[in-house]
Amino acid sequence: MKNVEVQAIIGPMTSSQADFIVDLGNKAKVPIISFSATSSSISPSQNPYFIRMAQNDSSQVNTIAAVVKAFGWREVVPIYEDTEYGNGVIPYLVDAFQQIDTRVPYRSAIPPSAADDQILEELYKLMTMQTRIFVVHMTPPLGLRVFQKAKMIGMMSEGYSWIITDGLSNFLNSFNFSVIDSMQGVLGVRPYVPRSKKLDTFRVRWERQFLQENPDIEKPDLNIFGMWAYDTIWALASAVENLETMNSRFLKPKVVLKSSDMSMLGVSELGPTLLQELSNVKFKGLSGEFRLFNGQLKSDAFQILNVVGHGKREVGIWTPSNGISRDFHSIKTRMSAYLTSKDDLRPIIWPGESMVAPKGWVIPTNEKKLRIGVPVMDGFIEFVKVTKNTSTNSTYVTGYCIDVFNAVMETLPYGVPYEFFPFKKPEDAITKSYDDLIYQVYILNYDAVVGDVTIIANRSLYVDFTLPYTESGVSMIVPVKEDERTNAWIFLKPLKTELWLTSGAFFVFTGVVIWVLEHRINDDFRGPRIHQLGTMFWFSFSTLVFAHREKVVSNLGRFVVIIWVFVVLILTSSYTASLTSMLTVHQLEPTITDVNVLLKNGYKVGYKEGSFVLGMLKQLGIQNSNLIAYSSPEDLDEAFSKGSNNNNDGIVAAFDEIPYIKLLLARYCDKYTMVGPTYKTGGFGFVFPRGSPLVPDVSRAILNVTEGDKMTRIEKAWFGNQSCPDPNPKVSSNRLSLDNFWGLFLIAGLSSTLALLIFSVIFLYEHRKLILTTGNSGTSISHRIINLARHFDQKDLSSHTFRKTGVRDGYNVEDISVKASPTAFIFSSPPRISSITVESFSPHEDQSMSYESVGISKPDISTLEEANTSLYVSN
Repeated sequence: MKNVEVQAIIGPMTSSQADFIVDLGNKAKVPIISFSATSSSISPSQNPYFIRMAQNDSSQVNTIAAVVKAFGWREVVPIYEDTEYGNGVIPYLVDAFQQIDTRVPYRSAIPPSAADDQILEELYKLMTMQTRIFVVHMTPPLGLRVFQKAKMIGMMSEGYSWIITDGLSNFLNSFNFSVIDSMQGVLGVRPYVPRSKKLDTFRVRWERQFLQENPDIEKPDLNIFGMWAYDTIWALASAVENLETMNSRFLKPKVVLKSSDMSMLGVSELGPTLLQELSNVKFKGLSGEFRLFNGQLKSDAFQILNVVGHGKREVGIWTPSNGISRDFHSIKTRMSAYLTSKDDLRPIIWPGESMVAPKGWVIPTNEKKLRIGVPVMDGFIEFVKVTKNTSTNSTYVTGYCIDVFNAVMETLPYGVPYEFFPFKKPEDAITKSYDDLIYQVYILNYDAVVGDVTIIANRSLYVDFTLPYTESGVSMIVPVKEDERTNAWIFLKPLKTELWLTSGAFFVFTGVVIWVLEHRINDDFRGPRIHQLGTMFWFSFSTLVFAHREKVVSNLGRFVVIIWVFVVLILTSSYTASLTSMLTVHQLEPTITDVNVLLKNGYKVGYKEGSFVLGMLKQLGIQNSNLIAYSSPEDLDEAFSKGSNNNNDGIVAAFDEIPYIKLLLARYCDKYTMVGPTYKTGGFGFVFPRGSPLVPDVSRAILNVTEGDKMTRIEKAWFGNQSCPDPNPKVSSNRLSLDNFWGLFLIAGLSSTLALLIFSVIFLYEHRKLILTTGNSGTSISHRIINLARHFDQKDLSSHTFRKTGVRDGYNVEDISVKASPTAFIFSSPPRISSITVESFSPHEDQSMSYESVGISKPDISTLEEANTSLYVSN
């Protein structure tokens, strides 16, 4: 730049070289172009005259993170070269892992000058850790040594997973077989280069010329850096051609005595223009679409490779917009936009020639057992019970939570050795605070905690919980008392009001329908009006006990009665069952049903000692002086027996978690009940350190245990049969409503209405002459209705119920006398009739009566017709 006054420089091969030259370029405003300095430590945004004609190392971290997420690995250890090149990408890699909730428990930095013993020492250290997923970011000289040593000590076997960055995967075609053999099963990522005719033609010409110049090399390889170098020259040439002016002068600084060579560098006038033209260059290069973004080559896609056999094979690609896929064709056919699933990759052969993806971690080779902390409890020992044998000084831990944990660990597809350690502070006899126990996991004194530990939000900030294995929620438990309300009217409770009213209305309606159908042909439904009204209601309501003695003679009436009796049978049976349930169930009611009553009256409230419920009660507004701790069901029962008094430790209510409440209610069925709302919690779960790889496996194992019979056997073993009669039965739920019987009432109503309609049609048809006669005489509608009603009120002597009266019984009419008649009857053939009595003769009955049928000559009754009296034939 000083002597030759170059307008651009191509060629800093390494990041360290580029870091030095970039400063000169910035000072002289000369573009420094590199196609191989990929370190993220050198940023074009901070060095405006540095142009990276390659992809930044940090551009591949999202691809690596996508692969890690696809296989569900929760911990990854980066192994990187302790140089500017290696250190530059680590912050970006860690950030990418944090976004997918993957921990980096350890970072392994190996200097390029490390001896073989140093490499082995670091690898042995990694073997003692539980993480088995490694990301290697190194240059080939150091990276090949690491893999050869890893294979030598058995770290390239089943259960391990190695992912290499493009620092190694770009040179896979150049490695000999011995190197490839030590990398079997490795995954790699590198920039994706699309196939093109231009690339194929250039590759053939390049290999021919390369072999002429280097005949000793058997397998030349045109890697991505060669393509970027070619595209760099092409881009620079295109930019120069686009320049409008070629002013290549350098502005010289003023000469100062004792000035250094650096200070004597001139400033290029062409540099800013050339830089702008380079930024605008776009073309189809050997490596694909060439375009710069923020001073460096924009990354479009990455290949995911699997080292197998003598080389590598592509198992998938990754793009920023679509994630992981097998190829570009599958991206076009799938529905979702961005996916990171292992199912979208081709089959992978892992280290050890395994086809099963590594789970990502194992128990360390030093066989250290997991330290499992358990609470020491004075009460509720069904959950966790710690027993110490003083003679052998050994401790035994049992209980429901312990058995569940043992069953879960047995379900895991791999063995995990562990050991229980009871936790309590030296000054305490029991575990006073579960938060203190959980804190031991946070500071890594314990590897896990097993017990009746509830999953809540503030605890999850410091530890990880598995899925819950019990019911969740906090509720209120209170004593119950006998329902002292009077039961004098309990017989009304089985049916709701609307059902009572509907039933009564249908009884009346059915009685009216039967009376209408039977009045003209059945003597039981005739007589004085009061008598008819009583008979109508008596018949209808007596069907409740099936005590009706009136016979129904019409077919329509029988049809209505059959339907109605069926309805009454169903209704009375249901009523009897509901009333029996109410009378036999021992009805209890809670003493308190609302939390606001506790706050208003300042009652004392109980909570389990060491539980998070204490904080929840304080948030509800209960004063600290009104909070009483208990440690066992017996303590709680004793506190309830004392009642709420300022002078003792009695309580009127207690708040606890559902599992404890169920245990308490199973023991004291008739004394307490659960009332009020249930405050949601996470339930009981196992505690592990943040990011522990055991959490997802244990959670899946919990699902397997809880969904099977094993969980039921464990619950029965520790809690027995927890079935307990409901101390507070919902009486209202046994009450019958109209919704239960509307179908029956609909059938009964339609049947009665249909029968009434048929009867009306028949009656009007039989008396159509009367309707037509009165209609022609010009009488009013009301008079017609009255006449029709009078006809309805008369007997239908043509009915079989009246025609067969004498013949059916075989009686003889010995005496018939006539009263209120000036004219005597003349009998033409009176074999069995001695006299006729005529009383209040009715002209209408006379019209419908056949005298010839009984052998009687029709008398002259015109005077009686005028008197509008009735005729009765008495026997």
